[in-house]
Amino acid sequence: MTAVQSPPSQAPTRELSYVGAFNEALRQVMAEDESVFVAGEDVGKAGGVFGHFVGLAEEFGDRRCFDTPIAEQAIVGLGTGAAVSGLRPVVDLMFMDFVLVAMDQIANQAAKLKYMFGGKATLPLTITTNAGAGLSAAAQHSQSLEALLCHIPGLKVVMPSTPYDVKGLLVACIRDDNPTVFVSNKRMLGVKGHVPEELYEVPLGSAKVVREGDGDAPSGQVTVITYGRMVPESLKAAETLAGEGISAEVIDLRSVQPLDIELIVASARKTNRIVVVHEAVRFGGLGAEIAAQITEEAFDHLDAPVGRIAAPFAPVPFSPALEADYVPNPERIAQGVRDTLGRPAPGE
Repeated sequence: MTAVQSPPSQAPTRELSYVGAFNEALRQVMAEDESVFVAGEDVGKAGGVFGHFVGLAEEFGDRRCFDTPIAEQAIVGLGTGAAVSGLRPVVDLMFMDFVLVAMDQIANQAAKLKYMFGGKATLPLTITTNAGAGLSAAAQHSQSLEALLCHIPGLKVVMPSTPYDVKGLLVACIRDDNPTVFVSNKRMLGVKGHVPEELYEVPLGSAKVVREGDGDAPSGQVTVITYGRMVPESLKAAETLAGEGISAEVIDLRSVQPLDIELIVASARKTNRIVVVHEAVRFGGLGAEIAAQITEEAFDHLDAPVGRIAAPFAPVPFSPALEADYVPNPERIAQGVRDTLGRPAPGE
């Protein structure tokens, strides 16, 4: 892996949006490395359905940023062939739901070729896509399917929650010599945050404590493990719980495959209680895998079963009112923490 480039500590604060950080990272990497190109539906003239690729075709030409037919299998097949031939393609699958259309190419070709060639082939393919509910895009354009991708050996999967991590993780994905899947969250594209101007990497497989716990909290402590859009929702819940004397240490996974189990276990041994939060459905989600690994590595440190807060086992509804109730929110997260601690809600 390329060495991580840390931003200078004295760099002035500069803000970009989530999607702006994505665009800048790709623009800078394309300028740095002529082997990087972009392909996908509407990525050229339109700049992407959510604006991720705006201006790239004009700057780099239609040989390095071009539109494809509506054919997800072909898009990933194009990227796989180009990657194994020495290029560094970035191919876009507009919505995460469309990953399912290309799953044969993703799971049986891209993820396996390195192994089938005895490690002699490299496959620096980056697949970008957009996940999550909250836009009333209904059941076929709102899913969170990361657990399916994480189950496939050979893939790396990232789901950033901040503009800083968007840029650093995208750079790391493109520079990695293995197939990676970069998942944006549709509801976070306008979120702004500090982003250094220079190129830097956020290492794949490295989680981050975004809120430290307080071991002296009078009503107990817990670790909340989450990623993507659920990070800011969990931080809001942690603020509410702090007012009740409950300390919530919040971990942002950033990479969901590989999983930073060392940081997770260290926090479990510190707080003795764990709650996992994700937007995907609860059954078979990443929360179950994380709970299993914590049980294996830190069972003697747990004072309660690992809690899981997630979407119900149903397709994402179109109705805005139903959709708002479908996705975990700070109130549900806070109540899940109280349940794990055995604490009543205020006023009960």
